[in-house]
Amino acid sequence: MIRLDPATANLPPLTVPGWALETIGDPHDADAAFRAGAALASVDSLARAQLAWAGAWRQRLALKCAAASMRLAGRAEDEAALRDAWQLCPAGADPGPAGAIFRAWRQLALQPPEVSADRLAKVAELLGLAWDDEALGDLCTQIEGLVGSRRPAPFAAAAIAARIVALRPDAEPFAWWLADLVLAQSLRWPRPLPLLMTQAFGPAFRAEAAGKRIRPGEKGFERAVCLALVQGAVEACRLANELSRRAEKLLAVAPRLRAKGAGDVILLLLNEDAVPGSLTTKNLSRFAARRLFERLQQLEAVRELSGRTSFRLFGL
Repeated sequence: MIRLDPATANLPPLTVPGWALETIGDPHDADAAFRAGAALASVDSLARAQLAWAGAWRQRLALKCAAASMRLAGRAEDEAALRDAWQLCPAGADPGPAGAIFRAWRQLALQPPEVSADRLAKVAELLGLAWDDEALGDLCTQIEGLVGSRRPAPFAAAAIAARIVALRPDAEPFAWWLADLVLAQSLRWPRPLPLLMTQAFGPAFRAEAAGKRIRPGEKGFERAVCLALVQGAVEACRLANELSRRAEKLLAVAPRLRAKGAGDVILLLLNEDAVPGSLTTKNLSRFAARRLFERLQQLEAVRELSGRTSFRLFGL
């Protein structure tokens, strides 16, 4: 019997205040910071909540950041290709460069915002960077100092990103990863939300002159981070509202499912970006899983994400 509370899927519609999205004119630094504060307040409750679909939401945000990292690295993989790199990789095997980058962003979304030289070394490796232990130890100290200084969260995030790029111009993806981690530490979120990387090529970081992209540490970067957080919060709220509706539908049809092991599949769908249709568990054979996903599709409770007829992927 499936015992899941549909109330954990419900969410009052979340929005960033309209005035924070105002695009007329060029906002001053203080105005940009004020808008960022309002936007972060809109996602703060989500970052702390124990909603049924929070895992899937975080993983979708991680996927979007990983796709933006591909662009920054000059690679062509989009969200669909990243899903495949992750899902088609056998357990324990090397997922390749694209899958490794996705793993780094998944780790950010799944783990508390704690730092250690060992953790940062593993993340740097996933992002394709070599970093010596002494430098990483010093980096941990810098992060502690930034968070301990109680600087406003957007400015602390901007500061760590600028420091990383100043040390290693080739490490910008790592800079954005750490920016989201420092943001979460400053706001005392239980786990980070992958927000900033998706905005790196957005209008917030586009300089007025010649449309040049503002990189970490350059003039106007702190203000750009504030405006990027506004847009990142808008997109995170939009995704949360969408997944809330889909999760509510999934939990509503759950009592109609009779397959043994259906509850395990529903929990996976609520906690993961995608679940393979060939899934097997101790309670569910591959054939039974295929029939279960077909039933969920008929009930319009899941979406097929791959567009393929074989090795299909399903999600909210």
